[in-house]
Amino acid sequence: MKSLAIFLLSRISLESLVIAIAGYVIVFIALVLLFWFFSVVPRLISAGKSRKSVRQGKAPVPRGGETISGETTAAIAMALHLYLDEVHDPESGVLTIKRISKAYSPWSSKIYAVRNQFNRI
Repeated sequence: MKSLAIFLLSRISLESLVIAIAGYVIVFIALVLLFWFFSVVPRLISAGKSRKSVRQGKAPVPRGGETISGETTAAIAMALHLYLDEVHDPESGVLTIKRISKAYSPWSSKIYAVRNQFNRI
């Protein structure tokens, strides 16, 4: 086990170690920037909407202090489910497969593709 570790450490050069560390740092920084971006954008959008509503003389948009209860969320979800279920026509679960005899078509024949490979050589 010790000889394997020494062998692996002797094969790792300084350049490869620098590249690996730089890659990890770049990925970590990208993840932090994405987290920051996705946490700031909703605030910017809501601030823009509230400024627009104040300019138009409407009531300001309430801040995120209000929450919706679980019962209200469940009732809305159930109403949407029932509404969307009624939109579709009732369908039977019967599948019908019709066999259609078609005339020969070279587009569906694979024999030409196989033989052309041998003719190219």
